[in-house]
Amino acid sequence: MNKKFLHIILTAAVSLLGINALQAQTKLTIQVDKPGIEISPTMWGIFFEDINFAADGGLYAEMVKNRSFEFADPLMGWDLKEVNGGKGNILVVNRNLLNTGNQRYADINLENNKGTFEFINEGFRGMGFKSGEDYNLSMMAKVGTGNINLQIQAVNEAGAVIAQTAVEPFTKDWKTLTAKLKCTQNAAKGSLKLIFTGTGRVQVDMISLFPENTFKHRKNGLRADLAQKLADLHPGFMRFPGGCIVEGRDLANRYQWKKTVGNVSDRQLIINRWNTEFSYRSAPDYFQSFGLGFFDYFQLCEDIGAAPLPILNCGMACQFNSGEVISINQLDPFIQDALDLIEFANGGLNTKWGRLRADMGHPAPFNLKTIGIGNEQWGEQYLERYKLFAAAIHNKHPEVAMVTSAGPFSGGELFDYLNKALRAENAGLIDEHYYAPPEWFLRNANRYDKYSRDKTKIFAGEYAAHIKDDAQKDKHAESHNTWWAALCEAAFMTGLERNADVVNMASYAPLLAHVDAWQWRPDLIWFDNLRSVATPNYYVQQAFSANKGSEVVPVTDNGKALTGQDSLYSSSTIDRENGKLIIKVVNTSLTAKQVSFDLQGATVSGKDMQWMQLSDKDKLAFNSVDNPDAIKPVIRSVKWVANKPVNIEPLSVNVITLTLRKTK
Repeated sequence: MNKKFLHIILTAAVSLLGINALQAQTKLTIQVDKPGIEISPTMWGIFFEDINFAADGGLYAEMVKNRSFEFADPLMGWDLKEVNGGKGNILVVNRNLLNTGNQRYADINLENNKGTFEFINEGFRGMGFKSGEDYNLSMMAKVGTGNINLQIQAVNEAGAVIAQTAVEPFTKDWKTLTAKLKCTQNAAKGSLKLIFTGTGRVQVDMISLFPENTFKHRKNGLRADLAQKLADLHPGFMRFPGGCIVEGRDLANRYQWKKTVGNVSDRQLIINRWNTEFSYRSAPDYFQSFGLGFFDYFQLCEDIGAAPLPILNCGMACQFNSGEVISINQLDPFIQDALDLIEFANGGLNTKWGRLRADMGHPAPFNLKTIGIGNEQWGEQYLERYKLFAAAIHNKHPEVAMVTSAGPFSGGELFDYLNKALRAENAGLIDEHYYAPPEWFLRNANRYDKYSRDKTKIFAGEYAAHIKDDAQKDKHAESHNTWWAALCEAAFMTGLERNADVVNMASYAPLLAHVDAWQWRPDLIWFDNLRSVATPNYYVQQAFSANKGSEVVPVTDNGKALTGQDSLYSSSTIDRENGKLIIKVVNTSLTAKQVSFDLQGATVSGKDMQWMQLSDKDKLAFNSVDNPDAIKPVIRSVKWVANKPVNIEPLSVNVITLTLRKTK
């Protein structure tokens, strides 16, 4: 027979069988009978920082910007209009001797009873209103002289009224006034109007507007869709209030937790360090109201089942900015802040800070087990300060573990110095950060295979794959959250999971970003004033956190861990409580792979396996608020046949879950 003709026949036959004869198969041996490494309940978590308008204008559902006139420009975010002959003016009064938290209020003078005087707030890049939903307005006010009335309106982008109501009459003394707005239309970039009529003077402060539909339906709480996306990640922990935000550009503007608790109206606003950090993404209207404070962070952790991980300033400002440090002999107040925070979280009702927690609505302890000292600090000055914190916390609260800094880099002189020094101090958790190109994550999937198995563990506290700006020239802010970046992160995460005896915690960063007000990208969740979108990176994080398991089981190819051989990466765990075997396989190549599984020491109960897959043929594909479902998980049931190869799609993340047969 003609050889060419024979080749054509054989090729056709192979094609009909659905198998590429030229493609080698990978046989993964999974030693189900040899579970060894326990997976920490805090293995996969989330990192919250107030960057990209993540708090004010984001997770914190307050819709009014500069509600108490505390910005550097007291009327930033507000516009004044005299309509139909109305005439008036505003004087911002500072009462700092009486109130250091909320120093200012607005004194409005209406000079005649013609027309109206309008006071308009623009919100955070506009206000998002939803048709049929209620919005609750509150404000502190008192009348000075005359007779003044107030109408409240929500208006859309074109200025059309979509909700309105009246406010009860003013009184001579400060009083909190309330009103409810029910919207008749959607508006993505609406605004709030306060319409004054009459003559005289009135003083107003803490002008606030919240959606009634908040997470857990808490009054003046969190934006429901964003908080729900955090809950749907099934995080084992939540780190807060962030990274660089903890340090501040200088110590005067560092994050101080005690200024974020107690009465919301008394919390002292400060400039957000990301306000002018990047000249190309300057946000001069970015401040921290601390409406979202430490109590709220602890409560959110409890709501979503995450262990709280607060990070505190260690007496050092950001070393990339001012590099300012407090002298060692003045460090005691910083250390006391850490001790007092533990008391706030865990203390009894007979303690000062435990009593405050109870007064804020949570008599039971928050069960804080871990605290972070410093963010990305480095050098001898950090080590010196860490030792003092560690001595004080170990002495008074030996039950509380500490997270320490390995600096801002994943290697090099600064990293090596702290890694060695902190291990000598028997540090509990060393916080390693890596922002790097996607390919770095592929090369480092075996990073922890040869790490020391000593007492000190690793917290992969901040990581994300960053593509070059010129690789994705797209007008969408979300465009840097590419499928390729997410895929490479997944490959890296199999190495974290395989080494769960070394890595006890891991979190992607940053978490949230407003599409019209971001300073940093990529980010895990993007949002505008009405919508939010989970990125491909989000779904990768969810794939691991929702399918964590309790113990690692070895998965090998020819006796070796799968760390990129033939572009494949894998890890496997057992969920003992539910009797499940969970296999994760990542294919980073442009071709499909044939993979079979040899389960040693176990048999599968039933014939079906659950297969969750994330995939896309376009490496630069991404999800946006306009197209949120471009990449999302597909879950299906597939017939399980022992040792039969399965097709692992190109550029895919796969989570295969099998029910194990119980043994006597």
